[in-house]
Amino acid sequence: MAYTLVTRRLLPGSLDPLSGHDLVVNDSDRPLSHDELRERIRGANALICLPGDNVDASVIEAGSALSIIATVSVGFDHIDLSAATQSGIPVCHTPDVLDEATADLTLGLIIAASRRMGEAERDLRALTWQGWAVDQYLGLELNGSTLGIVGFGRIGKAVAKRAFGFGMQVVHHSRHPSGEPGYFADLDQMLAVSDVVSLHVPLTEQTRHLIDARRLALMKNTAVLVNTSRGPVVDEEALAEALAAGELKHGTLALVEEGVPVIALATQKSLAEKTLSNIMEVKARGARVIGISQADDDHLVGQVETLIRIPPVPDLLTPALSVLPLQLLAYYAAVARGTDVDRPRNLAKSVTVE
Repeated sequence: MAYTLVTRRLLPGSLDPLSGHDLVVNDSDRPLSHDELRERIRGANALICLPGDNVDASVIEAGSALSIIATVSVGFDHIDLSAATQSGIPVCHTPDVLDEATADLTLGLIIAASRRMGEAERDLRALTWQGWAVDQYLGLELNGSTLGIVGFGRIGKAVAKRAFGFGMQVVHHSRHPSGEPGYFADLDQMLAVSDVVSLHVPLTEQTRHLIDARRLALMKNTAVLVNTSRGPVVDEEALAEALAAGELKHGTLALVEEGVPVIALATQKSLAEKTLSNIMEVKARGARVIGISQADDDHLVGQVETLIRIPPVPDLLTPALSVLPLQLLAYYAAVARGTDVDRPRNLAKSVTVE
């Protein structure tokens, strides 16, 4: 029987595959503090965590019995991958299943910001709407406008597919040439021609504050910026200043930096009320959709049940592969069952199950 620590409550039934193990679940929606996480992970064989949990080197050191770290998310910037790799602990996440749901949210934010829906709804709710006027809530027509996508992976491509349906011209920038029409090698040039900019990059040292004051100044002053990637990809203080100065029309964000809303930053800086009306922030995970959310949780937990029986292998991961997508987890599960399967090409070492 393995001791599994779950840092936050999941959807009903998600933990059923682990019912035969010793489960310790934080049943509240309050994240564990760093000290609480470090204390509770002692003796744990598996950790199931979420974004917001700081699984750093000290937590991993305290979890010396860990065989697996699993995060119910696509992103894994909250986990110290170097420390996990050095300890021989596989780290897994849940890509793919979230792509379409996140693309839906992105397009919803693009429409809401472009047509000033948030501003109009706030006025109506506050009972400050005085009736129709010819120049009221004038917005951007998506048909014929240019969408610039930063990061042209699975989610970026899913957003592009939806944007085409609205008659938008789609251009994109990525680290490597995509070989597809609309590719810009120079991010600055793409920002300058885009009416809407949508961000879909992971958070790394290279992408932290990728959109800073300098790049915000390159964008059209009528542009809409949408961020459904990690909050710190945007320098949000610079964003608040740009909105106040009229250098940018609207900013919409699904994730905020260090938990501090841009609206709060604008308020702290005593920026104009106009700044507040031009910001839309969504306090929700873009992938939390009925059906998708359950699949997200179930896929991860189902694999953890098998992987906690596999002893740590110090050389399991190469420096280039520090986090495991579900296809590799499926391979491990098959090996654990004794099934003869082909090893995935990007798995450097074979796995021996005792």
